[in-house]
Amino acid sequence: MPRVSISETVHSASLQLACAGVEEPLLNVRVLLGHALGIKPDSLRNHMDRALTEAEATLIASLVERRSKRETLNRIIGRGEFCGLWFELNEATLEPRPESEIIVRAILEKLGKPVWKSRIKKPLRILDLGTGSGCIMLSLLHNLPNATGLAIDIAPRAIKKAEENARRLGLNRRCAFRLNNWASGISEAFDILSFNPPYIPRSDIPKLQPAVRNYDPILALEGGEDGLDPYRTVIPSLPRLLKSGGFAGIELGDGQTNEVGRMLKQSGFTDISLYADFRGFERVFVVRKT
Repeated sequence: MPRVSISETVHSASLQLACAGVEEPLLNVRVLLGHALGIKPDSLRNHMDRALTEAEATLIASLVERRSKRETLNRIIGRGEFCGLWFELNEATLEPRPESEIIVRAILEKLGKPVWKSRIKKPLRILDLGTGSGCIMLSLLHNLPNATGLAIDIAPRAIKKAEENARRLGLNRRCAFRLNNWASGISEAFDILSFNPPYIPRSDIPKLQPAVRNYDPILALEGGEDGLDPYRTVIPSLPRLLKSGGFAGIELGDGQTNEVGRMLKQSGFTDISLYADFRGFERVFVVRKT
């Protein structure tokens, strides 16, 4: 059987993805081929005449087929970018999403305000509830060299992957990981708390895009009948989990601002800021314990 070249594979694979309705098929193919061959996508043009081995061609065909079924590039290559860092993924972790970067940015913004300047030089303790790949916690630690953290998740495979990411980023000595059901049994108080729960209502799960519905872990998506169960569990505990002057960054689902805001006020918070995402949706509350 004649061996095909990279150029021929790029053409045929791009056509396959285009027919499957995948946007930017050529870009997708370059990423997949680069991943399969260990070549940077931008450098593929220098190898277009190279013939693929049978094993390489088989691998590339399987990757392209997965993409045609709407599995995302990040899932296929096993990693995603978040706050300028790369995080490896597995079946128990969500892909890092740009909306969640707002938690990190908002917290760092708060730390830069005058009221916090004296505290930045002191050790800070961070609690990350629902850590997944560890992207929020580890991004905070990367930007706050004086901080240490405790990361919580209920999924053992997520904890394992977060630990691996911490080691790869050289942050493992500053962060402990614990298998736990939210903040149950945690008696320590923290300077910073990040909380990115599953918040999609159960009835909305079948309506999600195939890339999310078919490949993201349901445990990290569904937040109960109305999507608010995790907030009902965690928000009443925030006053005991935060030190005086400490604050929490909380991600929201679409349309949940009023109800989550009501829970925060009911728990005694009066210093509340709201941040929108890049689409203009209200996405993150930051609350400060006075």
